[in-house]
Amino acid sequence: MSLDTEEVIRIAYLARLGIDKNEHPGYARNLSDILSFVEALNAVDTQGVEPLAHPVEASQRLRRDEVSECDQRERFQAVAPKVEAGLYLVPKVIE
Repeated sequence: MSLDTEEVIRIAYLARLGIDKNEHPGYARNLSDILSFVEALNAVDTQGVEPLAHPVEASQRLRRDEVSECDQRERFQAVAPKVEAGLYLVPKVIE
């Protein structure tokens, strides 16, 4: 698929992008190349190919579920501006 400068102007308007007039041909060429690449990808037969969550099928190394730090809540809340019942109080930002 090939885009012309008029289509680039329309796309830029819809995306609310400001593009100089002398850059329109370059954008048209780049966008056309991208659309051609997408067409080539769509032409590939993917029948029977299972979708992947990640391209590398590797299992995650898991760490032991054990406490590695001590509880410092009292220390942190001692320097907080406002605390109540173990919770940090913050100003209301949404009315």
